[in-house]
Amino acid sequence: MTDGGSLRERLIDVGVDLVLTEGSASVGLREIARRAGVSHGAPRRYFPTHHALLSAIARRGFEDLGARFAAAGAGATTPRGELEALARVHVGYALERRGMFELMWRHDLLDSASQPSEQPKPSDGPRLRESTLPLFGHITALVARCRSERAAAQGTDGPDEAAPPPAVAAAALWSNLHGIAQLWAWGSLQLALGALPLGAGPGDDQRDQLITAVLDAHLGPVAS
Repeated sequence: MTDGGSLRERLIDVGVDLVLTEGSASVGLREIARRAGVSHGAPRRYFPTHHALLSAIARRGFEDLGARFAAAGAGATTPRGELEALARVHVGYALERRGMFELMWRHDLLDSASQPSEQPKPSDGPRLRESTLPLFGHITALVARCRSERAAAQGTDGPDEAAPPPAVAAAALWSNLHGIAQLWAWGSLQLALGALPLGAGPGDDQRDQLITAVLDAHLGPVAS
């Protein structure tokens, strides 16, 4: 890796640490430069805008989450089993790395189609949506496979035609999981369900029950 590449990665490392410890609102080009021990103008060589900097940090989060998804799904033997494993990782990641998780889905802040078009430098890599959409595409494909397998098990000709398209079902499922993560982080679900504080075993059990309920709602319960 070139010296420039090394500095770029070091600046992202500092940004990741800031997001995890203080939240995305604390991340700025000048503050990252100060913590990295470089001139205030140095980050501009790699991140011409604040959006570009936040996107590079968020991309690290998606790389981490994608690796966790791959590891969790590797042992699954059915698409439903893989979806359940990914759902648990998704919620667990949200609670473990809350600042990063909140940044990752803020496409109003990140480098996306809604932001002014810029010509990225070769070192900037693909735009963020090219790192995020494949994750959603994989979930959509798993939903479609779950439907096909369920239809085959029930001896029907194919998936229920009245059901929403797999992408819509996947988006609804993902939204529910995101809601579980956010409401749990705020303490709202513990209050509603009478769970023990975060970190206690029964709390983990109740989150798993919520995840199972979400999957059942969108995919149907597992056949006994």
